[in-house]
Amino acid sequence: MTDRDRAILDFERTWWSESGPKEALIRDRFDLSATRYYQILNELLESPDAYDYDPLVVRRLRRLRDRRRRARHEGSQAETPPGR
Repeated sequence: MTDRDRAILDFERTWWSESGPKEALIRDRFDLSATRYYQILNELLESPDAYDYDPLVVRRLRRLRDRRRRARHEGSQAETPPGR
């Protein structure tokens, strides 16, 4: 894991205690767009090294990600007309 990877996990542990929108904090701290930041974060969530570094944060973020995926999937099924 890189220093940036560890910094991202550290940020995810505490970002809510800082003032300002999360996207602005990401841009200021990491010089990344929110889209790129979340791409990197999702890759980290699959990394055994990230899990070893901070298992609580990784498990929490995996649960949130899985919950959002399920909600999107269930929402798209609800919008599909019957018989399709």
